[in-house]
Amino acid sequence: MSLRIKTVVDKFVEELKEALDADIQDRIMKEREMQSYIEEREREVAEREAAWKAELSRREAEIARQEARLKMERENLEKEKSVLMGTASNQDNQDGALEITVSGEKYRCLRFSKAKK
Repeated sequence: MSLRIKTVVDKFVEELKEALDADIQDRIMKEREMQSYIEEREREVAEREAAWKAELSRREAEIARQEARLKMERENLEKEKSVLMGTASNQDNQDGALEITVSGEKYRCLRFSKAKK
């Protein structure tokens, strides 16, 4: 009888070891799958972050270009404004010259008339 008990106990221990080994292998596989999933998700997030940063850099560069263009337009407008703020007077000059004052400086221009046909 003791031999039968020993055989049953040995069989039980062997089955228990096999079940534990199978459980350990299952846990190892699940851990590997989870690690793979986490690595894939991290890669996806890193790719989206890189794309977002590239888009942000592109937009920042576009903003800088637009700001530079607007600055040039503003400078050109100021130059044009200073030219347009000049005054012209048609004084009764004996030589028929037109006097133009731009930014406090006076200029004399000769007048030309169209030829009569």
